[in-house]
Amino acid sequence: MVPVFERESVNTRKAICKENFWHLLQILVTAEGQRKMKEKEALITGTTGITLSQQIIASSTGALLTSLFVTPLDVVKIRLQAQSKPFIKGKCFVYCNGLMDHLCVCVNGNSKAWYRAPGQFRGTADAFIQIIRNEGVRSLWSGLPPTLIMAVPATAFYFTFYDQLRDILIPRLRGNTETASLLAGATARLGSVTLISPLELIRTKMQSRPLSYRELCLCIQSSVVKDGWLSLWKGWGPTVLRDVPFSALYWFNYELGKKWLCQKYNSPEPTFSIYFLAGAVSGSIASIVTLPFDVVKTRRQIEVGELEVFSTSQKRSTSTWKVMNTILAENGFNGLFAGLIPRLIKVAPACAVMISTYEFGKTFFRKLNKEKQLKTP
Repeated sequence: MVPVFERESVNTRKAICKENFWHLLQILVTAEGQRKMKEKEALITGTTGITLSQQIIASSTGALLTSLFVTPLDVVKIRLQAQSKPFIKGKCFVYCNGLMDHLCVCVNGNSKAWYRAPGQFRGTADAFIQIIRNEGVRSLWSGLPPTLIMAVPATAFYFTFYDQLRDILIPRLRGNTETASLLAGATARLGSVTLISPLELIRTKMQSRPLSYRELCLCIQSSVVKDGWLSLWKGWGPTVLRDVPFSALYWFNYELGKKWLCQKYNSPEPTFSIYFLAGAVSGSIASIVTLPFDVVKTRRQIEVGELEVFSTSQKRSTSTWKVMNTILAENGFNGLFAGLIPRLIKVAPACAVMISTYEFGKTFFRKLNKEKQLKTP
């Protein structure tokens, strides 16, 4: 028979072992929970706190809203241009939806295309009123749907690539967000332009005359055989010359402006209005600095487009620097800064709407991810 004090000692040891077991199990469960939490956090991208798919959704939404807001400004501008100097067959003009420039080809001089609709406008405000009154509100977004097929994916690629690259560069530059933003912006824009340039050229070819996909492939193949693969990137140079410096300046000034506005208004985190204002100001600064390249790029883009329309012509396209010298010879230094006010009116709101919508989307997804993490056991 086991003495009472020995039975009590055994029970005590069992209780201690049981307590230690549950304590150890709790530690293991907690460690497993922490490991799972870290695995989930690993799916969240860098300093943005959101996933790659969420970045794409945020940038695509911003792109759509920007194009809806800015396109009416360009439609009115084109209608005013067509009124003062009617478009003729084979000529090209640049159409901007707030995201990127697209070349439009006037194929049939007698067609009733939206840019040839009759109207006598006394100015920008009068054009808005008359177009809405006579043609309906939807006319302010004429020509938009076909351009979005290319512009929205290109914008999503650009913003997502920028954020991903910036996250990689910040720790390597010891937390210098401005320099990281400058380098990431320039690189992302270079990648975006390089990716889209051949597609824009193909779109121009398809506008110039009706082509089946087989005919289009043969047309591209003959162009490659004749002039090499680089022929698919006609017009790439002046676009890069304008867009890469623009993006570098834009993101650098945007980060500086965002920090300064947060300090000025004692805001721990940027608000929607801070994003909007920083985007508008940084876009304006970048527009002014890169305006000469924009003037050259527009003229060069139209020239390349018209050469594609008259593909049998033996005329060779001039270089970017020759175009710049021609503008200087014809109009002097002021010629390189022509159209400053219209460009600012278009670019500043486009940058403001795009970045504020994109940042708002990222903030929304960031909060959503944090709530999900807190709810997950």
